[in-house]
Amino acid sequence: MIKLISDNGGTILGIAGEDFAVLAGDTRQTVGYSIDSRYEPKVHSIGDNLLLSANGFSADGVQLVKVFQNQLKWYHFDNNKDMSVDSAARLIQHLLYGKRMFPYYVSTILAGLDKEGKGAIYSFDPVGSYEREQCRAGGAAASLIMPFLDNQVNFKNQMDPESNGTKPRAVKYLKLDEVIQLVRDAFTSATERHIEVGDGLQILVVTKEGVRTEYYPLKRD
Repeated sequence: MIKLISDNGGTILGIAGEDFAVLAGDTRQTVGYSIDSRYEPKVHSIGDNLLLSANGFSADGVQLVKVFQNQLKWYHFDNNKDMSVDSAARLIQHLLYGKRMFPYYVSTILAGLDKEGKGAIYSFDPVGSYEREQCRAGGAAASLIMPFLDNQVNFKNQMDPESNGTKPRAVKYLKLDEVIQLVRDAFTSATERHIEVGDGLQILVVTKEGVRTEYYPLKRD
């Protein structure tokens, strides 16, 4: 059977805070220049205070999330405890590597809290290689958003104002309200320059209290 693959557009990004993690994505789904859906969520709360997004070929993304959730149920059955975010990252690695001969055509980001309660963002390539990062963007507008995140979250190419331009600015965690505004700015800018991003912005925030969702409208043209 031949598997027909296409990129269904959309963009995702994750940012880790000191005691929270944010995973966000727009809701537009496209095929070429056609909009198939204006509300197709790309970020998911999958249980155990874990957030997962697989963006690219929509069918592969949906399948990866479903397979992970099924494996999570078996983990609960076998271990009678919640899955940690680092264990979830390793499980996703195995799922992706197991499909290496015909990979899931997606950009995958996992978000959660580590054992110390700090925000954790894991990004994956299609065959399972992964790393923990402070921030990561994936999907259609990743090339537009990632330089912005590097500057605003990782403080790359920023100098300490008090050093008269002689020392790099020290990296620190951003506050949650700063992250939310930064995410909104990133997607607002992306919709101005990328036709595959738009309609709505879904932001999932995970803290020790649980997961909450925020939604903001984006450009529809």
